[in-house]
Amino acid sequence: MFVFGHTNNIGEKMGIILTTKKIKAKVCISLARYPFSYRSSSYWWRKCGFTIGKNSIIGPYCLIWSNYITNTDNIVIEDDVVIGPNVTLIGASHKKEDIAKYGKVVTTTKGKITVKKGSWIGAGSIILPNVTIHEGAVVGAGAVVTKDVEPYTIVAGVPARKIGVVK
Repeated sequence: MFVFGHTNNIGEKMGIILTTKKIKAKVCISLARYPFSYRSSSYWWRKCGFTIGKNSIIGPYCLIWSNYITNTDNIVIEDDVVIGPNVTLIGASHKKEDIAKYGKVVTTTKGKITVKKGSWIGAGSIILPNVTIHEGAVVGAGAVVTKDVEPYTIVAGVPARKIGVVK
């Protein structure tokens, strides 16, 4: 007879622990994406395990996507960052070589995203893997960031290109 939580099998225990972590992560992500106040989103993303600095604000409907729901070490948001609504940070992608060689996606590649202190990311922007948005940089609304953004620069467009400097 199986009683939930009472098992001698290590595999079953590990399965229960992993399932519990996945459920917690899904609940936290839902609460983070659909916040009840403008400050609660950052709180719930922290509860998901992501590194979010002090005084950072993440707008509603944002998505922080890692390569696995409980693997959150590849996305770091430092202090005083403002992220507008509907921004997507993608911490994992697929190799284009897989498509050419196999005709389908067979591997996932993890990349790191770092958003440095005092940066702003405009509404609807997409930040792809292996990107650092340096201190004081501004990403315009709707931009797709594929490369690092230098400190105190303004980028916009698809793909994002430098359009100015922060004075």
